[in-house]
Amino acid sequence: MTTTLLIFSAALALAIGGTPLARRLAWRVGVTDAPSDRKVHQQPMPLLGGLAIYAAVMVAIVAFGERQEVAQLAGILIGATLVSFLGLWDDRRPLPPSLRLLAQVGAAAVAVASGVQVLLFGVPIVDAAISVLWIVTITNAINFMDNMDGLAGGVSAVAAGYFLLLAVANDQQLVAPLAAAVLGACLGFLYYNFNPASIFMGDGGALFLGYVLACIGIKLRFPGQSYYVTWLVPVLVLAVPLFDLGLVLISRGRRRVNPFTTAGTDHLSHRLTRLGLSQREAALVIYLVCCAAGGVAIFVSMADLVEAAAVFAAAAAFGAWSLWRLEFAGPRVARA
Repeated sequence: MTTTLLIFSAALALAIGGTPLARRLAWRVGVTDAPSDRKVHQQPMPLLGGLAIYAAVMVAIVAFGERQEVAQLAGILIGATLVSFLGLWDDRRPLPPSLRLLAQVGAAAVAVASGVQVLLFGVPIVDAAISVLWIVTITNAINFMDNMDGLAGGVSAVAAGYFLLLAVANDQQLVAPLAAAVLGACLGFLYYNFNPASIFMGDGGALFLGYVLACIGIKLRFPGQSYYVTWLVPVLVLAVPLFDLGLVLISRGRRRVNPFTTAGTDHLSHRLTRLGLSQREAALVIYLVCCAAGGVAIFVSMADLVEAAAVFAAAAAFGAWSLWRLEFAGPRVARA
């Protein structure tokens, strides 16, 4: 527990101290995000906040982490580094979606090859394919959440916080330090990124956070619990990013818009602002929903299979109703 607290504190301090340096560097090298009619900010914003997040997590883990499950930890950090630098490159010079996806699959394969994979069906190739799909999906889900001040960082912080609680309660020696590092880095970055933000994390930060959170979800274990119940927990902890991803894919599919090449104001956060909330209020509401989903995840982690399945089914039904309410019965989204 002492090591985990040290890692959290180091990542927090490094993010608080490193983000202003990243902001200065972004202005100097011209890595900024220009405003447009499909974005909510009104002036150019520096985009290298993800570099501060990446450095905070990596330094905290390497400097203070215990040497346990070294091969898997190395696989996670190497894969996370690959997607982070992919995002930094994309922030500087946009890459084709097919190339981004291929690189993400390759980075996910690095973690899977090191042993970070689900154990659902006992068929190695099937479990490996599910693992890659999960990592790529969560990586992009967090990236999609990076559409409003403080949103991706706050959602990632809540998810990391719940993963940390679950890991500490179940003595997960690999998960707890990683979750603590992500939590500390996100909170430190949020000091500068919460509305009104002075810096964005960019793809370099969002892809990194999504990748690490996906791997944490894979590694989370509950002694004596079935794998099926175990796998409901990370899905619930990350339910809001998954919901937002599904909402955007359905919305853009209905409007025949490529979801990976066109930015838009069709995310959950944008819909909440159209219902009358300010940007800050929308972010806080989404944080609260994430907290509620995490609370459900904690209950499911202690439930038997029947109880867990019933609760998950109820949560899925609520998510489906919410999607219908926002996409089919809410304010219309303008055609891109």
